Amino acid sequence: MRATEDTDEDTNGGAGMADGVDMAGTAGTTGTARATDGAGTDRAGTDRAGTAKATTPAGTPAVPPVPPVPLRRNLRFQALWAGQACATLGMRIGDTAFPLLVLAVTGSSTAAGAFGAVQMTATLVLGVHGGAVADRFDRRRVLIAADGARLLASASVPAALALHRLTLVHLLLVAAVVGATVSYSGPIRMLALRSVVAPEQLRQALAQDEARMSGASLAGPPLAGLLLGLGRAVPFLATTLASLLAVAAAVLVRFPGRPQPAAADAHGPQHAPDTQDGHAPAAPPQPGGALAGFRVLAAAPLLRPALAVLLVINLAGTALVLPVMVLLREHGTSSGGIGLTLAGEALGALAGTVLVSRLHRLAGPGVLLLATAWTAVPVTLSPLLPGGAPTVFAALFVVGAGVPALRVMIDLLVFQQVPDELRGRVIAATITLITAGMPAGTLASGLLLDHLSPAAALTAIAALLAAALVPATAGRTLRRAAWPEARTAPSAG
Repeated sequence: MRATEDTDEDTNGGAGMADGVDMAGTAGTTGTARATDGAGTDRAGTDRAGTAKATTPAGTPAVPPVPPVPLRRNLRFQALWAGQACATLGMRIGDTAFPLLVLAVTGSSTAAGAFGAVQMTATLVLGVHGGAVADRFDRRRVLIAADGARLLASASVPAALALHRLTLVHLLLVAAVVGATVSYSGPIRMLALRSVVAPEQLRQALAQDEARMSGASLAGPPLAGLLLGLGRAVPFLATTLASLLAVAAAVLVRFPGRPQPAAADAHGPQHAPDTQDGHAPAAPPQPGGALAGFRVLAAAPLLRPALAVLLVINLAGTALVLPVMVLLREHGTSSGGIGLTLAGEALGALAGTVLVSRLHRLAGPGVLLLATAWTAVPVTLSPLLPGGAPTVFAALFVVGAGVPALRVMIDLLVFQQVPDELRGRVIAATITLITAGMPAGTLASGLLLDHLSPAAALTAIAALLAAALVPATAGRTLRRAAWPEARTAPSAG
């Protein structure tokens, strides 16, 4: 029931935001800029997907623009997507295999938990800086460096195992490195995929990217268990190979490396100028500093309640996992059965990738967000219903099916509405705010189970979730929000 991931963009806020984009629920359509020479001839440009814009002499009928290459034949997008799918799968394998390895090496569940805590702390602490780096330096180089660092960290584990020199300190350092690389590669991964597709293909591209994240979340844990059964080093050889493929994709596929100036964003996407070595020069210092992304979000009337609801969803989703596991075990469900039950959310998210456009047509962004959030309330109580594990699986599947639509909603309402030179910081700020409650949710679930039964703990989580959703539901901001495309451009003349 978590609505975020590395989770793969552009934003303009409401009051005080640049370029007149209203984040109260609408965004203006952007016209295509045309440069005219002395003879009155339009000069063509190119969009991000490489589609040529038509040029016509003044006074003659305009030639329709050439349609973009179908997404399935867009080799740059598909190659980047494949590399990022490998990186995500490697991360999910590591999320399961590393704590199990720590437990096997030390025999301490506290040490196993410390691995995840160190990794998450590094990601949160460096997240804001990662966004600033994405807006300041060549994004392609930063992505290669981050993936390369994760490759070396992953490769060090099987090497240490082979030499019988693996220690807890080594593993915790690996956790810190892996967490840090997420801070720097996460925003750039989101920007890279979107920079190589045409605007009209964005929803389709985002849906395919959701399939990457959902598929990796579904396949990673059982694959980690299978590989670990083949040998302690095998899962980490797999994560090393996945990181190597991600680095190869970033090296081989060129995408705009330097943030676009605001003027370019306002008049349609353009290619960033590359230097002779294929890399864009560093951008000049951007106004607002590393915290500019938070100011963008704070200035947007729609985003304040929307991000608050997403934070609450993530907090509750993290908090309910442990009580559900304990309750299912009390009812006689095996460890394998518990794992399959919890996979219901990932399966639902995978199925939900084909529903993104349909759900977006069915409801506005605020209504869709509130509907998904309120669905999470009965899902939290589903373990108390008859049926046991199958009932919980079905409930998680239903709420998971709405998650891809929410992630794409964030992209369209936030990341696609700010100038490119702010996008890295806005992405980092959004991820930081949405995921900030997840450590608290994990801690809260343990505290509740120390004093309450699993059933009472789930009831308390559901009650707190419902209470937190009431103010956002009662307000009109979310209920009246519209998709950016809903605002029509003013008629000419």
